[in-house]
Amino acid sequence: MANTSASVYQLIEDCEATHKGLYKFYAAVMIVIFILALPLNASVLHLFIFKLKFWKSNTNNVFLFNLVLADILLLFCLPIKAHNFIQGERRSGNDTVCKAMLFMLFLNRGASIAFLTVTSIDRYFNVVHPGRKNLLRALKKSPHISILIWLLLLPLTIPTMLKNFDCCNSHKSEKDDTLIKDVVDSLREAVFFSQIVIPFVILVYCTVRIVNRLRKKTIGDKTKLRRAVVLVTTVMVVFSLCFLPCTIARMVLLIVRIQELGEIHQDKAAVAFDGLMVLSYMDCLLDPLVYCFCSTKFKAIYLSNYFPFLVKETPVPVDSSTGNATHPTRNTVI
Repeated sequence: MANTSASVYQLIEDCEATHKGLYKFYAAVMIVIFILALPLNASVLHLFIFKLKFWKSNTNNVFLFNLVLADILLLFCLPIKAHNFIQGERRSGNDTVCKAMLFMLFLNRGASIAFLTVTSIDRYFNVVHPGRKNLLRALKKSPHISILIWLLLLPLTIPTMLKNFDCCNSHKSEKDDTLIKDVVDSLREAVFFSQIVIPFVILVYCTVRIVNRLRKKTIGDKTKLRRAVVLVTTVMVVFSLCFLPCTIARMVLLIVRIQELGEIHQDKAAVAFDGLMVLSYMDCLLDPLVYCFCSTKFKAIYLSNYFPFLVKETPVPVDSSTGNATHPTRNTVI
C-alpha cells in the first residue's frame, strides 16, 4: 500500500495523469469544443471587422471584439493541451512550450473574463445611471480602454508562467521550502482567485442593481431595461458555469495539499480540477450568446449572413395609385 501511495505521489509531482482513460475523455471534450467554437468565433470576428466595423461603432462592440479575439487565441491552445492529455501528461514536458501555453491560457482567459465584466459594467451605467458621465462611456468608442485592459493583464499573467502552477503543486511540504517560495506560491494563487472572484462580485452587483431598476420603473418603455437584465443574467450564467466550478475545485485542491490529507485525496482533487478547467473552455462557445443579447443588430446581421433561411422578408406595401412600393423591404428574424 505504501508503494502504491508513493507511486501516486510521484505521478502527481511529475505532473503526469494518474487516470489516463479519463484524461483522454478530457482531451476529446477539448477537441469537440475546438471544432465547434473555432468556426463560430471566426464568423463572429468576420462580422465585427467587415460588417459592423466595430472601431466606428457607437455601441460596446469594441469590447465584444476584444472578447471574441481573446476566445480565438485561447482556442489555439486547446489542441496542444488535448495532445498532452492523450499522452498522459497534465502539461507539456517541454519547458518553453509549457510556459508559452500557461501564458496564452491565462492571458486570454483573463481577457475573456475582463471584457465580459466590462460589458456588464457598461450596461449597468447605461441603465442605472443613464445621464451620468463616466470614463468608461468616454473611452468605449476608442481602443484605449481595451489596450489598457490587455496591458494590465500582462503582469498578472507572469506569476502563472511556472510549470508547477499548471499542476497545482503550490505549498509543497518539503524541508527545503523557503519563505520566498511560500510568498511566490501565495502570490500566484491570489492572482488566480482574484481574476475570478473580483469580477464575479462586480457582476452580482451590476445584476442586482439593474434588476432593482427594472422593478422600480412603473411607467415608460421597459424594453431597454429588460434587455439589460437578460444580458447581465446571461453573463452571470456563463461566468458561473465556466469559471466558478474550477475556482472551487482549485481551492479544495489547495486545502487538501496544505493539510496533507493524503496523496489519494490529492489525486482525486487534481483530476476534478483538471476536468473543471476543461469545462471553463466552454466559455468560447457560450460567449456568442452575449453578443446576441448585447446587440439585436448583431443578431440580425449574423443570421442574414450565415443562416438566411431563418430570415423572412416582410411583404412590401404597394401604393395602389402608382403601383410603387411605399417602403423598403424589411427583414425580420423568425
